[in-house]
Amino acid sequence: MTSSTGDLSRRGLLFGGAALGAGALLAGCTSNEPPAPAATAAPGAGDNAKPGRPIKIGFSVPAADHGWIAAITTNGKNTAAQFSDVTFVPVESSGNDITVQQAAVKSLIQQKVDVIVFLPHNGDQLQATALEAMRAGIPVINLDREFSNPFAYRTLIKGDNYGMGIAAGTYIGERLKAAGKTNPIIAEVAGIATLPLTQDRTRGFNDALKTYGFSVRHRVDADFTPARGQAVTANLLQAAPQLDALWNQDDDQGIGSLAAIKQANRSEFFMVGGAGSRNAMDTIKADNTVLKATVTYSPTMASSAVALARLVAQNRKMGDLAELQVPKLIILTSETITKENVDAYLPLGFAS
Repeated sequence: MTSSTGDLSRRGLLFGGAALGAGALLAGCTSNEPPAPAATAAPGAGDNAKPGRPIKIGFSVPAADHGWIAAITTNGKNTAAQFSDVTFVPVESSGNDITVQQAAVKSLIQQKVDVIVFLPHNGDQLQATALEAMRAGIPVINLDREFSNPFAYRTLIKGDNYGMGIAAGTYIGERLKAAGKTNPIIAEVAGIATLPLTQDRTRGFNDALKTYGFSVRHRVDADFTPARGQAVTANLLQAAPQLDALWNQDDDQGIGSLAAIKQANRSEFFMVGGAGSRNAMDTIKADNTVLKATVTYSPTMASSAVALARLVAQNRKMGDLAELQVPKLIILTSETITKENVDAYLPLGFAS
């Protein structure tokens, strides 16, 4: 059992870093002593794989009713199993009920785990629960769907949703430009309309297209599910008898989109996917549908989140960095997968 003194000390480490830094800066500016020579930190000095003190890592994500989420869970579990000093404590979430995930994370707080990897179904609605963990001295590694309050997490690791849109828009813009298109008809099949990540993807897509003088003519929301993807894409195709390009934000819902395109017997346009599922990569490699590329949003971030959680809980640095602490923010790059480079990415693909 952790003593109250230990809890206070831990809370101070989590919340007091900014104040400490400001105080140190103020002291340096007002001192009459000449400044000491700056020390040069040596990156790569640590050995992160070496076992540290035994810790418990709590793990909460929404229910695995989606290929990407299922891969998140699998990657987190498999990474934790690689460390002899980690006890992995996943908590189940039934469906996508906010109250169920809230209760699950509260149970981790009550168990006094050392750190929590937390992918919320909705960051705004579960932010108070993350703050509760942080105030209890339990660092939160916020995975993917972020909390808007920086006090709600110790470290945020996420994919680049805006960058996904940029990557997709750039690929489409370049391809249409090369084809001599000056006023193309472009469509977008988005995800869950209310999620900031969906909005960020759309914003990036629009911004990239603007650089070519292009814009989206048709847009529908598909809720990240294959069934919804098929239904809304069928409606989109009826509303747009001619298309030049389509971006589907998510490869899971893209299964449905491709089914609708095949059923409508449409092939005059090309499609770009999103996330980097194995199914999408196999389709791109076969090159026998309208799907010609996908932009990554890899669930390998869960593996990184667990590895970072271990270092934070053990108060260790990242061995290849000079800084003494794990960074506050890590954003992964969204990469474009085409027939030309798909073989390199196949091992990272997840099953939709």
